[in-house]
Amino acid sequence: MAASLLPPATLAKKYPTLLHPFGAKPHAQRLIFRCGATSDGADDGWASFLDEIKSSLQVGPSDTVASDTGAGATPDDLVTALPLDPSAGPTIGDTTNAAAGAANELLGVDASAAAASSDAGAGAIPDGLLSALHLDASNPAVRAAGGALSRLDALTAGLSDAQRWALLGFLGVTWLYLTARPGVLSGAVDAYVLAPLQLALDSALGRRSLKMSDFVVGERIGEGSFGVVFFGAVVPKNGAVVEERSGRARTSLQNDDRYKEKVILKKIKVGTVGAKECGDYEEWFNYRVARAAPETCADFLGSFVADKTKSEFVKGGKWLVWKFEGDRTLANYLNDRGFPSNLEQLMFGRALRGLGTLERDALVVKQVMRQLVTSLKRIHGTGIVHRDIKPSNLVVTRRGQVKLIDFGAATDLRIGKNYVPDRTLLDPDYCPPELYVLPEETPEPPPEPIAAILSPILWQLNNPDLFDMYSAGIVLMQMAIPTLRTQSGLKNFNCELRSAGYDLNKWRQSTRRRPDLQILDLDSGRGWDLATKLISQRGANGGGRLSAAAALRHPYFLLGGDQAAAVLSKLSLSK
Repeated sequence: MAASLLPPATLAKKYPTLLHPFGAKPHAQRLIFRCGATSDGADDGWASFLDEIKSSLQVGPSDTVASDTGAGATPDDLVTALPLDPSAGPTIGDTTNAAAGAANELLGVDASAAAASSDAGAGAIPDGLLSALHLDASNPAVRAAGGALSRLDALTAGLSDAQRWALLGFLGVTWLYLTARPGVLSGAVDAYVLAPLQLALDSALGRRSLKMSDFVVGERIGEGSFGVVFFGAVVPKNGAVVEERSGRARTSLQNDDRYKEKVILKKIKVGTVGAKECGDYEEWFNYRVARAAPETCADFLGSFVADKTKSEFVKGGKWLVWKFEGDRTLANYLNDRGFPSNLEQLMFGRALRGLGTLERDALVVKQVMRQLVTSLKRIHGTGIVHRDIKPSNLVVTRRGQVKLIDFGAATDLRIGKNYVPDRTLLDPDYCPPELYVLPEETPEPPPEPIAAILSPILWQLNNPDLFDMYSAGIVLMQMAIPTLRTQSGLKNFNCELRSAGYDLNKWRQSTRRRPDLQILDLDSGRGWDLATKLISQRGANGGGRLSAAAALRHPYFLLGGDQAAAVLSKLSLSK
């Protein structure tokens, strides 16, 4: 590195008025300059200093460097600092380079470091690696990565090789921990970035300011413990007066052409213990899932509170609103004697050809099951356990998509949302034998940031996602075995299964009801094998039951006949 334009000691001695009172003592590498006039109005020294630099650098191409005693002589310190030969005339380029070097030194910039940083991307990454990855050193991404590596190398310049490897290992383990299920890092991004953005966007679109007068209520679709579901529609914005709907008029809302935008409305029951809390949780989880895995649930539009009592509205009651994507659940199709062939058109776009009835039914069951397990994998990856998987909570859209609904019992185990130890909301017909998503002795969740940091440990030790997988196994059995589609048949099955120690193979040998297992026994019994690995006791450390990710790798799904049929049907429909 070149010496300073004027060494600090020389500069301090020659121009003492340039220095700040606190920086008057010469330093080997830097000085503190004063900006502004002196307090007594005397010559501050800057003019003389700049004149000296100007006279030293103003050298023409035909001029020779003046003698040490002549006017405009170059100071010895400057000659030492710059690559100039006093006995030879420099070229214009030499003078320019000298000026640039002097400016860099005055600004405290290392010229060699600045030049090296421009090629950091090419130099920090070995050429062999770039060629193996078919990347060019001029690629912006490569240069950015190289620059980051160079900065990291500079930061660790004072460390030994052992310390560098230890630091690298620590950073790697930290990254793996933060990205392990249920995702501490992604959760922080969701809570502090995506959630505020969603709030701002919804506010701009008016979703957070819905009113009772924005909707008209149609026929009742279903009812649960804490809410009633209705078909509905958005009132047109053209100012048309909507008459009171009752009786037969209400049932024809779906076919009323005056209402273009159809919705699903859920009224949270007023006066029912736990209903308000459940409704608040359902609203929170719908927003949460809409950000993390929007394709797994119905399109949530928002909520409103009724401002007066009228018809189905009760003043102060909360209503949740979803975009209408279908008003029939898997339970509705299961109750039809034509199941699963009644879903064939929806799942594949048309009736399948070239296959027998049994094979076509098996493909429908597999397609529904594949969509269900895929949705569970996605929500489990964000730390959410649904805790109420059953056919009535799986809506089948008009496009053949199977989506999760009713998140009132869900829990977000990344932050402990809606989780209370030794208390659970469950349907006994679909609930696993352990009854609780986490062991009863699990303590109350700590504050959310601490709970999020500890969540990977809790998840790995307890595998709470396996709670939903048992319920998914029961859904598979119902779809495949006709006698389990009735409430009495399902209760008898659960009673026998409990007696068999939740071992499906033992149940198959001991049951006297002779169930029809043809669909599960196809393809060398792959469907049956999947069912036995979903409906089972949960062993230590999650053993004995498949997670959603592991289930999707099961041979039952690897033979993707249902996917091939779906793709072919879409291709034929697009022609």
